[in-house]
This record gives sequence, C-alpha cells and structure tokens, in this order.
Amino acid sequence: MKIGFIGLGKMGKEMILHLLECSVDAVVYNRTIEKLEEFVSVYKKLLLNGEKAEGTGELIPAYSYEEFLTSLELPRVIWIMVEHGKAVDEVIDNLIISGIKKNDIVIDGGNSFYKDSVKRYQKLKKSGVGFLDIGTSGGLEGARNGACLMVGGDKEIFDKAKPLLDKLSNGAGLTYFGSTGAGHFVKMVHNGVEYGMLQALGEGFELLYKSPYKPDLTEVATNWLKGSVVRGWLVELLKKAFEKDGKLENISGIIGGGSTGEWTANAASELGIEIPVIEKSVEARIKSKSRPTFSGKVVAALRREFGGHEIEKKNS
Repeated sequence: MKIGFIGLGKMGKEMILHLLECSVDAVVYNRTIEKLEEFVSVYKKLLLNGEKAEGTGELIPAYSYEEFLTSLELPRVIWIMVEHGKAVDEVIDNLIISGIKKNDIVIDGGNSFYKDSVKRYQKLKKSGVGFLDIGTSGGLEGARNGACLMVGGDKEIFDKAKPLLDKLSNGAGLTYFGSTGAGHFVKMVHNGVEYGMLQALGEGFELLYKSPYKPDLTEVATNWLKGSVVRGWLVELLKKAFEKDGKLENISGIIGGGSTGEWTANAASELGIEIPVIEKSVEARIKSKSRPTFSGKVVAALRREFGGHEIEKKNS
C-alpha cells in the first residue's frame, strides 16, 4: 500500500510517521526542500536507526512534482496537507500540470472552506480525477496514533480510498458524511464548537484565578477529571499546561487561530441560525490581540497542548 503526501507541517509529519508505522509506503513532497531533508533524517533516527525496520513502510522523498507523480503507481492516492486557500489551489494546479491522470484520487485533508472544496472537486472531475474533502482532527496525538477523519465526496471514491483512510484513522475515527463539501463542513462546525469549548474553559478558569479563594488551578483541573460532568481531554490537557506553568505567566494571552470559527458563524447566519456562544468566542480571539486576558492565556495554552500551535510569550 502506498500514498503520496504533500505538506510537512506539524500535522503532516505526524500523519506520515503513523502511516509508515502501519506499513504504508509514503512518497513525500514539500515545497521547502530543507524541511523534506530534515524529515528524512528524523525518520531514520526515530524508526530506522539507519536500516529499514521490519514491518515499517518505505519513505520515498520526492524533490519535484514530476518525481512525486512518477514514484506512485497508478491509480494514485494523493493527500494534501497544506494551509487552506491559495496554497491548496497551487498544489492542485501543479499536480495537473505535472501529469496527474484519470482515476487518480486527490484528498484535501486540511482546514479548507467547504465551498472551495466543491469548486476543486468540479475542476478535477473534468479530468476524471477523484476528490475527497476530509476534515482531520485529534491534534498531534491523533495524527501520530490515528486521527478523526470526516469525509465528503463521491461514495465510489471514498470506497476506493478507504483502505488507506482506515490506516490513517486506525479504523475507529473514520466517517463518510456525504457529497463533496460535507467533510469540510462538518470539520468547520467541529472547530466552531471547539472555539466555544475552549472559551468556556478559559472564562471559568479566569473566574477561579481572580476569585477571593485563589484555588490551585492544577488541583481544580485534576479534581474535575475525577468523574465530573466536564471531565475530558481538554481538561486533561489544561492540567498538563498548569503543571508546566501554574499561573500561565509566560503566555501573553493573545490567541492565534485560523478562519474556521468565522466561517461557522457566517454559515449559521446564511441558514438563519443563532450561535451566540461561537460568535462571542470568535470575537474574544479578535479582542485578545489588543486586550489580552487570563482566559486568553488558557485558550492559547490549550491550543499549544493539542495542536502544537505557537503562542505569544509574555515580554519579560
């Protein structure tokens, strides 16, 4: 089993390592050659110790789109894991120019806007190339050990790609949601919900932090993990964050993030649905850039824990 993989960001690297450990051969391309060479070196140190380990897939670096395509047998399955928007279109255009063939399958596994995914599907269909839009969740841990995958596209294309998708998800977190755009729409809403959940934790812990009782925040998170209604992975990650920095003093409180929260709010508006919690969470992220708060510190810390997202450190 072999896959073509384009993009060596934080998630991409972990997903490739997971596939290799599942005995899947991976042809890998990255626009920045230095990142590709660095990844090859890391792979050898982590998994090979200079020799191919038994049961481990083969990592095949490609240094051009032409080499990438010729290193894959027909029909190809190609996973794109780059930043949403222009970068995705550039990759698809380069694949078309470099000779992608009828019956190949292109998968966009990043956080793309669902309406853009529909346009890309239509563009590739003209050449007989299949397309799947897949929302990928689970953070770096999920990418390394089996991600949650939300799939949209033609059912026939999904069925053809399913053996590889089962490997990526460990068979547990894979769901087909319907026609093109459905996967990225479900992931968009997932991220909108995530905005609200993170913001609620941030606000709650700011209230605790500023309360007259001054409870130990690590102990609060630990307690809430012991059977409370709000126990879960996010609280577990917050506990880890507080164990590293009990008052999050080294974090500025400015929250980064992409566009999925705003897309969710816009989609709700188009459908005439009120989503005040998500809308306020989006506003809080925007406000954090000029008015950092302790709740912003909590959200930023959580994003670092699950996704390796960069945080702005507080100036000394």
